[in-house]
Amino acid sequence: MQLGLPFAGIADAESPPTAVEPIAPIYFVRHRRARRYLLRVEHDGRVRVTIPRGGSRREADAFARRHLDWVLRQRAALSHDRFSLDDRQQLRAKARAELPLRLQELADQHSLRVTRISIRNQRTRWGSCGRDGHVCLNWRLVVMPDWVRDYVIVHELMHLKRMDHSPAYWRLVSAAYPRYREARQWLRANGPELR
Repeated sequence: MQLGLPFAGIADAESPPTAVEPIAPIYFVRHRRARRYLLRVEHDGRVRVTIPRGGSRREADAFARRHLDWVLRQRAALSHDRFSLDDRQQLRAKARAELPLRLQELADQHSLRVTRISIRNQRTRWGSCGRDGHVCLNWRLVVMPDWVRDYVIVHELMHLKRMDHSPAYWRLVSAAYPRYREARQWLRANGPELR
């Protein structure tokens, strides 16, 4: 399960970048598990279009063109990015050093077993948890208040008990982290500017 907006996973095949005006450079990635076309603007301004199984490059190109306004807004936001490249590298190193320790500490408090921890550069989610016990965390958690970071970690850990967002799952989160509603409000209000 993941916290945040869903986005395609690892691509199985990637085409080289192509020039499609006026949103060049654009590149296409075919992903057999994707259910729909997905659009993403990378940190360097390139546009990635994910093609689902059964989709075509032509339809993907048309999809990107239909969302040109969104792409331009995303690119404008990149120019106002909160973190410089140096800041980003330092923060990612800090995240790799601190987040796994904190995750393991909270897992131990709740008697949960994590099999693997990854720190990633995710633009659309704060964390995710697989059925195999693999927890992924967004490096940007290190720039949040500690109590919000802990909520995200607890949110993912509770998926080790329940892999859904049912009322029973939220009862687990509430018992483990009573401030979760406040933390969710903080993420809604402040999260977008951290991405």
